[in-house]
Amino acid sequence: MVQQHGLALSQSPLLENPEQYRRLVGKLIYLAATRPDLAYAVHILSQFMQHPRHDHWIALMCVIRYLKGTPGQGVFLKSDCDLRLHGWCDSDYAGCPLTRRSLSGWLMQLGSSPISWQTKKQDVVSRSSAEAEYRCMAMALCELKGLRQLLMELGVEHDRPMSLHCDNQAALYIAANPVFHERTKHVEIDCHYVRDAVHDRLIATKKVDTKEQLADIFTKL
Repeated sequence: MVQQHGLALSQSPLLENPEQYRRLVGKLIYLAATRPDLAYAVHILSQFMQHPRHDHWIALMCVIRYLKGTPGQGVFLKSDCDLRLHGWCDSDYAGCPLTRRSLSGWLMQLGSSPISWQTKKQDVVSRSSAEAEYRCMAMALCELKGLRQLLMELGVEHDRPMSLHCDNQAALYIAANPVFHERTKHVEIDCHYVRDAVHDRLIATKKVDTKEQLADIFTKL
């Protein structure tokens, strides 16, 4: 899928047979369970299931051609895993041209193997890129805590904080700063949620360069 695709604003003709589009996208939704590289494209294309247009069909065909050219791609689960959880989260800022909501993406790893990922539009409009990134951190934290609880039920203990990687320095400062300034009051609930997890040593936030951000593919291509 091309950058700055603008599919949400497309005015191309409606498809005469939308059922074919719906069937193909429906199959891609199931395939995305084992193909993290499809998460962003499937998220975008599935928004037009009700009234697909010609431009949406062209974008869908690009994804199909990509799949045909990469049959060996998939998830590799290593046998020498250390059973440590690592999280990666990233967000764009006001990426949806219709609602101006930001798009969040996160990736969870067990050792070096990906086990959980998602691309999701945020529920509210963020007023800054730092706020969008911080809300994404809160979503990733929920997933990390759920996976940690699952591993504990399977007998795998986590005596060290789980790492959560983010490429936004402002969001990391908010997580580490116990003082809530006027400009952060509107995200105070998420602030408390993430900061308390840092304080309790449940997670350890880490700055990662944008070029090394594994979750970047879930918010753009």
